[in-house]
Amino acid sequence: MVTGVTRVLPGFVGLCLGAVLARGLSTVVGVNELLLAIGLGVLLANTIGVPDSLRPGTATHKIWLAAGIVLLGASLTIGSIVETGSTVLLLMIATVTVTVLTVEVIARNVAGLTERFGSLLAAGAGICGVSAVVAVGGGIRARETQIAYAAGVVLLIDAITIVVYPIVGARLGLSGIVFGVWAGVSMLSTGPVVAVGFAHSEVAGQWATMTKLARNALIGVVALGYASYYARRESGGSTSVSTLWTNFPKFVLGFLALVVLASVGVFSPDQQASIANAVDWLFLLAFVGLGTEIRATQLRGIGLGPALVVFAAMTVGSVLSLAVAVAVL
Repeated sequence: MVTGVTRVLPGFVGLCLGAVLARGLSTVVGVNELLLAIGLGVLLANTIGVPDSLRPGTATHKIWLAAGIVLLGASLTIGSIVETGSTVLLLMIATVTVTVLTVEVIARNVAGLTERFGSLLAAGAGICGVSAVVAVGGGIRARETQIAYAAGVVLLIDAITIVVYPIVGARLGLSGIVFGVWAGVSMLSTGPVVAVGFAHSEVAGQWATMTKLARNALIGVVALGYASYYARRESGGSTSVSTLWTNFPKFVLGFLALVVLASVGVFSPDQQASIANAVDWLFLLAFVGLGTEIRATQLRGIGLGPALVVFAAMTVGSVLSLAVAVAVL
C-alpha cells in the first residue's frame, strides 16, 4: 500500500496544483475553471509532456470523476422533480429527447463520428453536460480521449450560452418563469444554468435550478440505457444480467443512493454546500488529469465536427423549448 501511495503521490500533487491554478486563473480571466483545468492538462501534455513519474497519479482522474458524480446526487431530491410540475416535466423530457436524437442522427449520418463518440456528445448535450458525458462514457467504455474531447465541447458551448441566453432573455422580455424554465431545459451544465437564471431574476433562478436538477436526475436512466444498448450490440442482440452489470457504471448507484438520502433530508443545507464544494474540486482534479490524455495530433484528426454537431442540436432544442415555454407558461 505504501508503495502504491508513493507511486501516485507526485502525479496527484500535480493534479492539485493544476486545480488550484485553474480556479485562480478563472477568477482573473473570467473563463470557466473546468475548461481551464482541461487546458492546463493539454498544455502540459503537448509541450514538455507528462513525466513518467507523474503518470500513475494523473491516471487517478477516473476516480475523482466517479467520486464527483456520486456526490452530485446530494444536490438532488425527488421533491425537486415533483415541484417542477407536469407541464414543465413534459417540456423537459421532450427537449431532452429531441436534443439526444438530433445529436445521434447528425453525428452518425452527417458528421461521420463513431457511435460511441456521438453518444457521449448526445448525453452531454441532452442531460447535464460533463456529468452525463462521464457517466455514459464509463458505461459504454468510451476512450478517454473521446470523453475529454466531449467534455471540452460541452464546456465550450457552456461558455457561449452564458453570454447568449441573458441577451436573448432581455431582448425578448421573457418573464422569470419562462426564462428560468427555458434555461433549465435547454442549457447544458448546471453551473451556467443557475448563474444565468439568478442573473435574470430571483424567480428565474429558482425555476432554472429546479428544472435543471430534475433534468439531471435522468442521468442514471440514460447511463443505464446506453450501457444496455452497447452491451447488446457487443453480445449479438442478447444481453444477460451479468453482461449488463459488467458494463453498468457502478458509481451511478452511489449517485442514486445520495439522491434518495437527500430526498429524506439526511443532509443539512450546510452539508450540501460542503458537498457541492467538494464536487467542484473533484471535477477540477479530474479534468486536469483528463487534459493530460489529450494529444493535439489526435484532436486534429477529429476536427471541429463534434462541436458543430452539439451546437446545431442544442440550437434546435433551445428554439423549440423557448417557443413552447412562451406559449404554455
